[in-house]
Amino acid sequence: MSDLKQRLDGAIASLKHEFSGLRTGRASANLLDSVMVDAYGAQMPINQVGSVNVAEARLLTVSVWDKSLVQATEKAIRDAGLGLNPSPDGQLIRIPMPELNEQRRQELVKLAKKAAEEARIAIRNLRRDGMDSLKEVKETEGEDAHKRETEKLEKQIAEYVSQVDALLVTKEKDITTV
Repeated sequence: MSDLKQRLDGAIASLKHEFSGLRTGRASANLLDSVMVDAYGAQMPINQVGSVNVAEARLLTVSVWDKSLVQATEKAIRDAGLGLNPSPDGQLIRIPMPELNEQRRQELVKLAKKAAEEARIAIRNLRRDGMDSLKEVKETEGEDAHKRETEKLEKQIAEYVSQVDALLVTKEKDITTV
């Protein structure tokens, strides 16, 4: 059961990470986590070529450590499909957060719902695994112990599903609030 709890926590953590990459109207350093920069002949995460900071509520900055990587970093941000338009200033790249239009907000809400559904599917798969392992309890400890453990598992699964729902509601509110 402790292994199952760890895996359920992992599903929630994965959802939170997925949500951190969805852009709201405010600047967030996590927004650039998925950006990979072509540096030194390899693809590297942006946080390994510079430091990402939130300068203002609607402005991100990337301080690139190696001056020769400024252009590659700017290109990676532009090509990441985040709808951002970086502007380099020496070794600093400024990234203003554009206003989200209604159509883009709806697309982001759909992506958030899709990520939440994937988390629910992962939780249901973990429920199935837990139920399979409880069959052994039924054989060794009897019907009453099996029923008790099944009720515990169902309660735990319901808690995690409600966490997913709460995270989705919060993220939708972040996206749709102007």
